[in-house]
Amino acid sequence: MTALAERGVGGKKPWTYEHERFERRRWFLRWLIDHIAFHILAKFDRVEGLENFPQEGPAILMINHIAFIDPIVVLACVPRNIVPMAKVEVYRIPGWGIFPRIWHVIPVHRGEVDRRALRMALEVLSAGEVILVAPEGTRGPYLKRGKVGVAYLASRSGAPVIPVAVEGTKGYPSLNPARWRQGGAVIKLGRPFKFHGVSKRPKRDELRKMTDEAMYILAGMLPDARRGAYADLSQATTDTIQFI
Repeated sequence: MTALAERGVGGKKPWTYEHERFERRRWFLRWLIDHIAFHILAKFDRVEGLENFPQEGPAILMINHIAFIDPIVVLACVPRNIVPMAKVEVYRIPGWGIFPRIWHVIPVHRGEVDRRALRMALEVLSAGEVILVAPEGTRGPYLKRGKVGVAYLASRSGAPVIPVAVEGTKGYPSLNPARWRQGGAVIKLGRPFKFHGVSKRPKRDELRKMTDEAMYILAGMLPDARRGAYADLSQATTDTIQFI
């Protein structure tokens, strides 16, 4: 179990987010990504919509998840350091697991309601920082039905949600020259929105509606083949969505 998860367990002092403590190491890791990873392991083409990324204050980046490197590419192309939420298994990958530990990624236990991870995410948002969430809970070529964590975090924190479309990451990381001759990662940040017309503690059916409406916004930013469970955009509603 990581240091993140150990705090607040068994009567110990609750976990407190300390952004400044991690800033120097995160900027160093970003330097490694920019100057090494993007020249050896993954090709990065461009980022669009950075005007939608807040210069300060809390926010939730909501991404579609195609490949392992998606959160890494996103965190490397935005101007502020952000805190991804990721399955706890990434900490256990031989060699690679050291990086989420250094960054202090929020570990999430899949297949359950991980209340500790949700508390950690709310702590980060309360500190005025940005988290990254893949609401599908897994990666794949097209959207699956989103889990309600994004709606829960947004309703409890009041933080805006920024939909982020990820494309071109399939097959990376790779040392194969044939893959490098193809396109690289393209990241598109959409217009921020907040949920309105719901309570700060919405019921399950409200969370479901909020999540689906948010996922349809993300689907509309993706190519048809990526939309999956949200392919029929005519079913999209915005009853709980307020663009900002």
